[in-house]
Amino acid sequence: MSKYIYGIDFGTTNSALAILDTETNNLVKLFTIPSLLFFPEPTNPKEIVAPTVGHDAISLYVQSRMRGRFMKSIKKVLPNKSFIDTRIGSKSYRAEDLVALILVHLKKIADEFVEENIKTAVIGRPVVFDENPEKDALAQERLSKAAQIAGFEEFYFQMEPIGAAFTYERQIENQQLVLVADFGGGTSDFSLMKLNPEAINQADRKADMLAQGGIYIGGDSFDSDIMWHKGTPHFGRGVKEEFTPGKPIDLPLSYFYSICSWEKMNFLDSLRMKLSIAKSYQYSGKDYRVKNLQTLIEQNLGYVLFKQIEKVKIDLTKSDDAVFEFNESEIAINEPISIQAFSEEIIDKNVEKIEQYLQEFLDKNQIKNEDIDVVFMTGGTSMVRPLNHIFMKRFGSEKIKSGDNFNSVAMGLAYSYRVLAEAVA
Repeated sequence: MSKYIYGIDFGTTNSALAILDTETNNLVKLFTIPSLLFFPEPTNPKEIVAPTVGHDAISLYVQSRMRGRFMKSIKKVLPNKSFIDTRIGSKSYRAEDLVALILVHLKKIADEFVEENIKTAVIGRPVVFDENPEKDALAQERLSKAAQIAGFEEFYFQMEPIGAAFTYERQIENQQLVLVADFGGGTSDFSLMKLNPEAINQADRKADMLAQGGIYIGGDSFDSDIMWHKGTPHFGRGVKEEFTPGKPIDLPLSYFYSICSWEKMNFLDSLRMKLSIAKSYQYSGKDYRVKNLQTLIEQNLGYVLFKQIEKVKIDLTKSDDAVFEFNESEIAINEPISIQAFSEEIIDKNVEKIEQYLQEFLDKNQIKNEDIDVVFMTGGTSMVRPLNHIFMKRFGSEKIKSGDNFNSVAMGLAYSYRVLAEAVA
């Protein structure tokens, strides 16, 4: 049996794999890639096109002038019961098939590094894939199938914030009651744990894991908020169409809900929806904003548009002002966004929902703010300042700690192997 195992954090935005030497209990290597797939446009309907993954997917997508099938936020498809499969070329892909493509890629580069075929892994999962228990179970079942397709024969699931906790535990010198807050692209997850550096190598840690919870709001939700408030007016939200003279009505809101969510944007790329938008263009008096919507869908500009939205979000982690700027195929957007507007008008409702959930989580577990020694914040979305601010206000800035926002979970998943393996032994 190999001395190596993998800790895998399959994320909405990025995925990471940590290699653990189980003999020394030390990490030996870490790999991180974007959770992206690109299928080039098939030359004929019967062709099976080979996908590219991660950074290569971005490069080929741009080289192909954005012609083909580009997929992101695949993790958010896992709990979607209505997603049976999607046909690309002559092949149909289920949700687990799409996830497996990313896991296979990560496993391949890691296997090449250790020069072995590693078949054991600890795979992270959010506390909630979905707040509906049936959908949550479906998501884990699909992730299990993806792991099997990727070639893992022995694998365990661990809550992602618990993985982050095991990473943080290696940084402390005394026992602490820690609230781990893991903010990803799809979810915000919380774990309450007693951490103790003297317990690092203990197999049984059940008594230290006090509570877990989560809410289905994350970084993608904030991207959608920016798109709704600052993007959709450039694509026809607020425009009227007039089927009956003298009786103008608003364009269907379904257009704009769809373009605010990456996984729903493809719904508009169908003959029926394209005809509907073309009709709206005619009956709006050929309004240029509806033309922008047609261009967005027909030229497959969703990814490059959302990259600009993500840039705004990142810029506002460091600056009080940013500009949502997009100039492509006659679509021209130039929207200044201040940190105040971002906080109070754009993402305020979703931040309030997270704060409300946090209060309910603490109340349910009879924990007061002052009981918590440290709040360990991780995940890329933890850098969003309005979100960060509610934790500093509630717990005090001196209690807020952070680590590697993008790799803490994968590292901790690998560290938790001994705990999980001993539990089923």
